[in-house]
Amino acid sequence: MSGSKRPLRVAIVGGGPAGIYAADALMKSVSDTDVSIDLFERMPAPFGLIRYGVAPDHPRIKGIITALHSVLDKPQVRLFGNVDYGVDVTLDDLRTFYDAVIFATGADTDRAPALPGIDLNGSYGAADFVSWYDGHPDVPRDWSLEAEKIAVLGVGNVALDVARILAKTADELLPTEIPPNVYHGLKANKAVEVHVFGRRGPAQAKFTPMELRELDHSPTIEVIVDPEDIDYDAGSEIARRQSKQVDMVANTLEQWAIRDIGDRPHRLFLHFFESPVEILGTDGKVVGLRTERTRLDGTGNVERTGVFKEWHVQAVYRAVGYLSQSIPELPFDDRAGVVPNEGGRVLLEHEAAETARHLPGVYVTGWIKRGPIGLIGHTKGDANETVACLLDDRENLSGATDPDPSSVVEFLRSKSISFTTWQGWYRLDAHERALGELEGRERVKVVERADMLHVGLGRR
Repeated sequence: MSGSKRPLRVAIVGGGPAGIYAADALMKSVSDTDVSIDLFERMPAPFGLIRYGVAPDHPRIKGIITALHSVLDKPQVRLFGNVDYGVDVTLDDLRTFYDAVIFATGADTDRAPALPGIDLNGSYGAADFVSWYDGHPDVPRDWSLEAEKIAVLGVGNVALDVARILAKTADELLPTEIPPNVYHGLKANKAVEVHVFGRRGPAQAKFTPMELRELDHSPTIEVIVDPEDIDYDAGSEIARRQSKQVDMVANTLEQWAIRDIGDRPHRLFLHFFESPVEILGTDGKVVGLRTERTRLDGTGNVERTGVFKEWHVQAVYRAVGYLSQSIPELPFDDRAGVVPNEGGRVLLEHEAAETARHLPGVYVTGWIKRGPIGLIGHTKGDANETVACLLDDRENLSGATDPDPSSVVEFLRSKSISFTTWQGWYRLDAHERALGELEGRERVKVVERADMLHVGLGRR
């Protein structure tokens, strides 16, 4: 692109926080007239896991959308929603219209633990349940909530979200944006006990302090911690001294362990030092969970004790991490669940960074780059690093053969793709807020993809 006077044309695949932060980093790194960015999102609406991965009773986290809005409002950015990379467009297509492509496709499936019984009826991945209660258009509208006693595997924020939604009443959640099918499903929920299991101790839990404390805010949930589960070794004490958050989590758990148990109707147990070893079943259905007791080994890790216990539950939710899916035409590390990269530059081979070759003009950012770890804000650092690499490569990019912004629109229309735009999001946003106003709520989320398209495209 040496000597080129036109704006740098960049396609970003993925309209969630990672992709939008990358757009923001690009605009902050060059002059206003020096970059032109198009975001491609397979959903009809933007914002990714902020819209479809955050519990509905966490409106403050959804407030991040306000900041993301300001980025998408910029004239240098266009949104093409309802466009599925690998189906509607290919890498060659994007290379025709853009000088560089950044993939920010995130992670939205479950990392499944190697447990016997994982395929039993009543064994669920947390990501599927989250998609259901968040009104994702591509998942079933119904969810079985027949179990009275439930196990949740994992000690991260997603595990707490799942446990809290299962333990709360539907009426507690009604003021949120949950769609009607989710409200009616939760209204029929029979759960009275939810058990959350972690294989290590309180100092190793991955909850954030605020998320943990919120469990106790519900008037219908009695949070219970066994005093026997409050234990620390030298490694745990070091972790507490080095991290205020770890110490705050441990302090909260200690306080809950020594208090009297109240009489709220739903009980939520937080178990530590219990490592799940098998999901038990009868006639193909979950009937229990077997765990092995663990103990600290001095370093903050745990060792087995050979002491087993069976818990009578009728459903098991696995919240042990998200997993990214491979991207067509890009290399993929199945074990790590990421696209091999060096600072965001996609590597052609699984070799040491100093010997591997880069895929020219192709970059990654967010969870597809580093794995599904960290909070949403961590993706800003990813975006800055990736964008810095892209701009360092700018003079050596081969360049788009058809960089005219109108050519992309003509291409999508020639394929009869019903794509939504940023203006379409404003229409959908106004429609959902109007639905909420009728019920005295801030918003009621539209679930059906066809309905989202009708509204977003201005057809009604």
